[in-house]
Amino acid sequence: METIIWGFIFGAILQYARLNRFDTIAGMAVLQDFTVAKTIAFAVGLGMLLLQAEIYLGWADYHVKPFILMGIVAGGLLFGMGMAILGYCPGTVAISLGQGNLDALVGIVGGLCGSLLFAMVYPSLSLLLGPDLGSLSVRTLLPGNALFWTVTAMAAILFMGLALFLQKLKGDGWRWLHAAIGMAALNALLDLPFAAGHPMGASTSFPFLAMALTGLGAESYWHKIAEPGAWELRFLIGAFLAGLAFSLLQRSFRITSVPELWKRYCGPGRGKRFFWAFVGGFLLLFGARMAGGCTSGHIVSGGMQLAVSSMVFAVAVFAAFMTTGRYFYRSA
Repeated sequence: METIIWGFIFGAILQYARLNRFDTIAGMAVLQDFTVAKTIAFAVGLGMLLLQAEIYLGWADYHVKPFILMGIVAGGLLFGMGMAILGYCPGTVAISLGQGNLDALVGIVGGLCGSLLFAMVYPSLSLLLGPDLGSLSVRTLLPGNALFWTVTAMAAILFMGLALFLQKLKGDGWRWLHAAIGMAALNALLDLPFAAGHPMGASTSFPFLAMALTGLGAESYWHKIAEPGAWELRFLIGAFLAGLAFSLLQRSFRITSVPELWKRYCGPGRGKRFFWAFVGGFLLLFGARMAGGCTSGHIVSGGMQLAVSSMVFAVAVFAAFMTTGRYFYRSA
């Protein structure tokens, strides 16, 4: 129940700033909306200071994802492509489903299929994802306190400054900033053992649910994801309930199939939207499983930990996301 409450808070924060909306996420891919970029940059910058202080004081531990080179890069590219096409992330898709978006449901089905396929081919594919360079972070690369804190402070200022610069370029209110502070605080709180001892995450819930429903997939992969997958599934249930509850309270709940931005570029047809939502969800979750994480678990949580794997993943995601947005929505 506690994990569902954390997920509810997560969903409420994202919904407050409309960060779960297709038009917001895909809007960044066509350079019309910088809300996602501003929020992530500021949340990671502020979160670096909060989380590193917690770890320094002995209140929390690192949860750095290993830098498995090909998995991180190739998975990041697939994830970025899928996110641009689907217009949701593994966490935001649950919130949008709660608001009545049927294309989010189709994206979830695609994600379940993509993650299940990964679980089935995992024993052979895992050999191709390396080399495994270990759980590298700025802390492991710069063990001295003075240099480490100097670099951390500079990185935090850079990320938060980038967010404010983007706001100056395209200012549209400050809800994104409130959400960024909330996201940084929530992840820092979740890392504390008395709270959860578990950073934010969403994508592991997909192979967990797919394997539990079908009984398919490699047993070795099930043992790897069973515990975090169950936690993240409860977390996403909370996010879904937040989307449902707040849309009902605000009287904004609507059963919809085709987002407005999609209509503008690709037309109003539900068949076309559902087809590409499935494809986007498939790519999104297959890529997430290759890389071992997603937007919340890799980019935000990993960025706050100054993990090398998360930084490389973020670059790959951003490159594929912007490239896909430029060509897919211009030609669709």
